Amino acid sequence: MKINIGSKNEVKVGALKDAVKFYPALERAKIFSMAVETSAKAQPATLEETIRGARERATNAFLDCDLSFGLEDGLMKVDAARTGYMNVTACVIYDGANYYLGLSAAFEYPPKIIRLIFHEGLDVNQAFFEAGLTKKEKIGSAEGAVSVLTNGRWRRANTLKQAIVASLVALENKEMYEIP
Repeated sequence: MKINIGSKNEVKVGALKDAVKFYPALERAKIFSMAVETSAKAQPATLEETIRGARERATNAFLDCDLSFGLEDGLMKVDAARTGYMNVTACVIYDGANYYLGLSAAFEYPPKIIRLIFHEGLDVNQAFFEAGLTKKEKIGSAEGAVSVLTNGRWRRANTLKQAIVASLVALENKEMYEIP
């Protein structure tokens, strides 16, 4: 089996490799990463845009493979959150005919980060660097902003794997998800 992932980000690729180890049908798959274009902004600001970015990544990576995966991090409006927004990861799997969607657990960024994103137009990497919360300019290609906020208890790879496993639920159980 051949799987493509629509990203060259090593954290995303590594999370996919780790997640598929637990699936007998996928554990021996060869995984290839590729850079793909999406219409999503560098920092998706809505759940819809985040899902669209993941879907476009999966669609655009579906080249000479059995499955393709698209992963996208973004913000979603949550009125009950202190800042009004939470971060979530979307994973979309495409098999050439059907799409399978999964989301990760969500968490909130500090108000200063949300202000930098919405008022200064920064992405999360830039906002965390600008705010002095990290010395890494590309924290999303390393342990992730969530690791900074949880003192290393929760890493970006964990969030990515949650979304991947969530998207595999409907793929692994296709017969239960048939719509009459």
